[in-house]
Amino acid sequence: MSVQLNHTIVHARDNRESAEFFAGLLGLEITTEWGPFIAIALSNGVTLDFATIPAEKITPQHYAFLISEEEFDAAYAQIRERGIEHYADPMRQQPGTINHHDGGRGVYFMDPSGHAMELITVPYGGWGE
Repeated sequence: MSVQLNHTIVHARDNRESAEFFAGLLGLEITTEWGPFIAIALSNGVTLDFATIPAEKITPQHYAFLISEEEFDAAYAQIRERGIEHYADPMRQQPGTINHHDGGRGVYFMDPSGHAMELITVPYGGWGE
């Protein structure tokens, strides 16, 4: 069997709030609730397992999601409708816009627990065709 990422735990101030934030933004569903975890399954079988921990113990992480153009349209519409601050760059110097790196589109924003989120439609470096 090849090595695959199966799941990762995402620390949150409120596991339900964070899981619902991701599910709603990316058009996903909550798949499992087990013990302290609320999970969302991605299309490649990996789950994000949200766990509530004290806010002062959360170390902000960066999560980047490769999505289709249609998924980007839907997610970006949600970002704008919800009034989520967003940027074309990770340093937050280009507010309220997206980027067009590698011929695709990308956007950066924060989740409710302070994690840096990124949505891209083309992987860094392009598709390598």
